Amino acid sequence: MSQTFKVSSRGSVRATFVAAYSAVTLAQITNALPGALSGTFAVEFRTSGAGLTWIAGMFLMGIVVFELSWGLLGDMFGRKKLLYVGAAVSVAGSVLAALAQTTEVMIFAQAVGGIGAGILFPISLSMIAAITPDHRARAKVIATWAGFLSLGAVISPVLAGFTAQFFTVPGVAPGAPNTFSGWRAAYLIAAGLAVLVLMVALRAKDSAAADGRRKLDLPGQATLALGLIAVLYATVTAVDAGFGSAQVIASYVVGVVLLAAFVIIESRTAEPLIHLSLFRNSAYSITGIVAVTGMFAFLAICFSTSVAVSGLALAETWKVGVLFVFIQGPAFAFIPVVGWLIHHVAPRWVLTAGFALMAVSGFWLSTFALGTPEAFGGSPWTAFIPPLLVLGIGFALTVGSVTAVAINTVPPRQIGMASATTNLLRDLGFALGPVVGSAIAFGIGATAFAGPLAGILGGAGLPAEAVSGLANIPPLGFLSGWDGVIAQFSGQAAAGGAPAPAVDGMVQALNAAQPQIQGVAGTSLGQGFQAVYFTAGVAAILSAILTLFISARSSAPMTEAVAGTTQENAGAVV
Repeated sequence: MSQTFKVSSRGSVRATFVAAYSAVTLAQITNALPGALSGTFAVEFRTSGAGLTWIAGMFLMGIVVFELSWGLLGDMFGRKKLLYVGAAVSVAGSVLAALAQTTEVMIFAQAVGGIGAGILFPISLSMIAAITPDHRARAKVIATWAGFLSLGAVISPVLAGFTAQFFTVPGVAPGAPNTFSGWRAAYLIAAGLAVLVLMVALRAKDSAAADGRRKLDLPGQATLALGLIAVLYATVTAVDAGFGSAQVIASYVVGVVLLAAFVIIESRTAEPLIHLSLFRNSAYSITGIVAVTGMFAFLAICFSTSVAVSGLALAETWKVGVLFVFIQGPAFAFIPVVGWLIHHVAPRWVLTAGFALMAVSGFWLSTFALGTPEAFGGSPWTAFIPPLLVLGIGFALTVGSVTAVAINTVPPRQIGMASATTNLLRDLGFALGPVVGSAIAFGIGATAFAGPLAGILGGAGLPAEAVSGLANIPPLGFLSGWDGVIAQFSGQAAAGGAPAPAVDGMVQALNAAQPQIQGVAGTSLGQGFQAVYFTAGVAAILSAILTLFISARSSAPMTEAVAGTTQENAGAVV
């Protein structure tokens, strides 16, 4: 079904393009910042594994859970108004992130920023599609929009590294917190860019959809959002509490029930959020699966690299920024190459090759010695460049090809919904990367850490009850929050009736064992992140294998069909 657009006669075409391109760049900058700064956040906020996972995952969840509804609201009430809202929410999220002093505030800031980016992604694309009626011209405009999205992914890690390097004001005393952490300037710059988007958008043309779906699927939206959040909460909580925790099990049960209710609602409503009939097509179902598993593999590797290089190996933030340029850069540099391949080669082969390269990267990185600073024999940060470049090339080949394969496997009338649904599944994979990756890394790390920690504490002369209490602290806590561990331990010991001299003696013994404890904590977590890299490699190679079962006929390039339905694709979230 084709869709027609109502475009206002007022406003500037040039301002519309500038607003849309700058909006998607802004959205992608804020989207990529948490990934580049995960290791820095671990040190800055002295956060637990669960806290770090919430920071990394909450932004993406803000995009995923509402992205199918923002486009419809723009169609109904005007996209310009939604662009205002998205930019304003992005200002709020970026300022909150810049001012955050605790893990909890940063998590909230990421949720706000994710909602803002989730509005800007689909609305900016729909605005430029509406003012470009010619199919061929629209294809070029959409490619340019995708280029600015990729540009934002390249700018973000450079911005994080540059601001951390040149704007940080160290504390006065050795080991004291920074007077000002430079990475905060990156969020202030993002807030300034959001204000510029608002100003330019004032002169942009407004548009809406003249026909199509005209009603929000509120029951479907609510059950999908709450179900995904419940599953996310369960997985994140399991990072510290374990998967056997009653709270974790209960949250998973609630999430499964809500998602089951979502499926029932979608199968019975006249205007569903997602047309489940798409999945009766085996080729499309396979594409949907690999959209989740393949993008999970990509972001799990990205998240692990940020924590392993910055949080565990203690490399400067600018080095992590350089590594992320090798990850994100190919997606920008290879735009014309991938476009040519999709139109001249069956997209499924491009997809297979991309996932295979991502698998190579994951398996390669799983062989690295992680958890030890380079000065003490750990892997040098430059050693990560070759496998991460392989990852970046693989991602460049897959991120657009997933949608290309999806729309080539369904009838023309379903292309719009197929594209939007595939993008939802792809973004879900992105969100699962840091969440599941954290559960694996911190779970394995805690298990590997328990035995050596007990031996070190016993050798330091601490009593059994003290050893038992400290054993409940995850390894990341000893690395990023040593002072807090000591304060908590001494306070609990004093509250338990231990005399002051005994408490002082145990604290001295702990401080003397600090280098040994932190060394073991780092290598234990290193084992966990090695497992994440390996798991990502397995997920990527399985994705590559699954794409081989997509029939060549269903995934062959269909230039005329795709050109004839660009209107539907333009309304989809990319």
